[in-house]
Amino acid sequence: MASTKDWFESVAEAQRRAKKRVPKSVYLALLAGSEAGVTLDDNAAAFTELGFRPHIADLPATRDLSTTVLGQEISFPVICSPTGVQAVDPEGEVGVARGAAQSGTAIGLSSFGSKPVEEVVAANDKTFFQVYWLGDKDAMTARLDRARAAGAKGIIVTLDWVFASARDWGSPALPERIDVRTAMSFAPQVLARPGWLWRFARSGHLPDLTTPNLVPRGQQGPTFFGAYGEWMGTPPPTWNDLAWLRQQWDGPFLIKGIGRPDDAKRAVDIGATAISVSNHGGNNLDSTPATIRLLPGIADAVGDQLEILLDGGIRRGGDVVKALALGARAVMIGRPYLWGMAAAGGHGVHNVLEVLRQGIDSTLYGLGHSSIHEVTRDDIVIPDGFTRGL
Repeated sequence: MASTKDWFESVAEAQRRAKKRVPKSVYLALLAGSEAGVTLDDNAAAFTELGFRPHIADLPATRDLSTTVLGQEISFPVICSPTGVQAVDPEGEVGVARGAAQSGTAIGLSSFGSKPVEEVVAANDKTFFQVYWLGDKDAMTARLDRARAAGAKGIIVTLDWVFASARDWGSPALPERIDVRTAMSFAPQVLARPGWLWRFARSGHLPDLTTPNLVPRGQQGPTFFGAYGEWMGTPPPTWNDLAWLRQQWDGPFLIKGIGRPDDAKRAVDIGATAISVSNHGGNNLDSTPATIRLLPGIADAVGDQLEILLDGGIRRGGDVVKALALGARAVMIGRPYLWGMAAAGGHGVHNVLEVLRQGIDSTLYGLGHSSIHEVTRDDIVIPDGFTRGL
């Protein structure tokens, strides 16, 4: 179907609508990317270097896209990656959860998110709770206990973040909290996007920049920058620390941020259920190669010992199939669903996911496969020098 007022046909269209619908600073925050944006750009561009080897006859009449990730059955191999405070729409993470549930898939909820884990799990029971190595061990175990009590199905430990926020093209000024003074300073941007302002006015509250999941339920959480300050003040974890953290959670346990085979092997050693090959969407160390370039070497090293997900650069269904062919069980997306939410709330999240589903299905058809589990490297044209590894 063609794009309409209530539906868009591509992630690129979601991005265009998001740019027109939210204030400039909010949109620029969604672009992100550290320093020169080398990694940010390569994450997406690298997929265009990979080709397909299609068939033309004996193509399957139907295709099965379903799989499991961290013990959860999902209808197709895409889940929503955890992202921090979501002020692009009043629904926030609850809207993401609903949109993903409508598409039959899972989400990761950031511990820096703006909605309580209990509300998010209620909207989507396939919710994984994301944590940073933040605060003392008592605080960390309390955080896990709360997530467990809420019904979170697994834990995502994010390690691919040095908070390298400097950008050569400039970063938007992000407030610590929304008060009258801050509202006045952003008024020209906000008034230029009356629809965005109206959505928050109807919700009865301003964009929430606090993080309720870092404290016991019912308490006032710190602001995003307050949480960042605590993270900066916490000594970074050792592999022994991560092994301890693994022992505190008896369910699925994913380490996000793997970019090297040796680190992937260490994740196996501490008993991780899964890893995500990720560079935080280009927000970690700039000049890190695209994750799709790193995936084959990591899959060769540990692919039969745990689940491998890929995070970074996914913009269409064909990208997902390329990742599966090179060793991923599923992919995690960030910007695409945030653009969808900025464009149309939880419905926009669902829209983006369905765009990717359709792209996966048509790619499988062209490759002659009836299931995503039949995809192999033989389906992909990999140019010389594409991969990066040790």
